[in-house]
Amino acid sequence: MDFKNITIAGSGVLGYQIAFQTAFHGYEVIVYDINDDVLEKAKAKFDILAQAFEKDLGASKEQLAATFDRLSYSSDLASAVAKADLLIEAVPENPTIKIGFYEQLAKVAPQKTIFATNSSTLLPSQFAQETGRPKQFLALHFANEIWKHNTAEIMGHPGTDKTVFDQVVNFAKSIGMVALPLYKEQPGYIVNSLLVPLLSAATDLLVNEVADAETIDKTWMVATGAPTGPFGILDIVGITTAYNINKMQAEATNDLLKIKTVAYLKEHFIDKNKLGVATGEGFYSYPNPAYQSPDFLK
Repeated sequence: MDFKNITIAGSGVLGYQIAFQTAFHGYEVIVYDINDDVLEKAKAKFDILAQAFEKDLGASKEQLAATFDRLSYSSDLASAVAKADLLIEAVPENPTIKIGFYEQLAKVAPQKTIFATNSSTLLPSQFAQETGRPKQFLALHFANEIWKHNTAEIMGHPGTDKTVFDQVVNFAKSIGMVALPLYKEQPGYIVNSLLVPLLSAATDLLVNEVADAETIDKTWMVATGAPTGPFGILDIVGITTAYNINKMQAEATNDLLKIKTVAYLKEHFIDKNKLGVATGEGFYSYPNPAYQSPDFLK
C-alpha cells in the first residue's frame, strides 16, 4: 500500500513536529486533537517551526507554503481518520489515556488504516489488543527536533504483520528519517537504552561528589569526540524529565543513591526553575553554554 493520507493524533511537543515533517515531504496530513483551542495553538507553533526549517534545512518559501497547504485540522476523530492510510498517535504518555484513545479510534478508523504509537516508555504489546487490529499496530518513535535529529525507531510487537512493519520503515525513510528497525520489543528502544545509563552514570558521579558537571562533560567530550557531554544533554532533554525518571526509580527500589539524586535535583534545579535549555538555565546558562566555548576542552 502506498501511503498518501496521514493523520497525526496529538499536537504536543512531538506531534506537531511529526505533522509538519510529514507534510513537508509531500503527504496530505490531518492534525487531530481534542478541541479547536488546542489546534489553534498548534497552528501558531507551525509558524515558528517553519522558521526552523528555513534556517536549519534551507527550506524555500515555496516549499513551506506547499507544506502549509498540505496540513489540515480536525477535532472530530472520525473525520480526521476517514481517509488515513497511517495514523501516528502522539497523545500524552499515560497508559489509561492511550488505551482510551485506541478504543475510541478502533470504532471509527477504516480497516486499511495502520496505527503507530510514538510512545517512548510504553511497549506496543501493552495496548495492541485495544487497537482492534494488532497486526496493523506498531511503534514509530521520533527524537525531539526531528528535522535535525532525524531518527525513527520502528518497533513491532510479537503480533505485528511483517509487511506492515516494512511499510512503516519505508514511510519513515520517505519523510527524511534514518529508519532504525528493532526486531523485538525493548523498553527505551535503542537510543534511550544507550543514553539513559550514560546520563545516570554521570549524575551518580556528580551526586557522589566525584567531580563537577563541567569536568564530567569535558571528560566525555574529549575522550569520545562527542559534541555534547551528559549534562549538556540533560539540559536539552529537560531536567524535569531526569527528575521524574529518578523519582520513579527511587520509589520503586528505595535505592539510596536514587533518593539522594532526587533530593539533589529538586534542591538545585527544580525548586529554582533551572530546568535546562527551556528556561535558559540548567547545568549551563543559555543561549551560549560554556561547553560550546572553544576553550572548554582545554
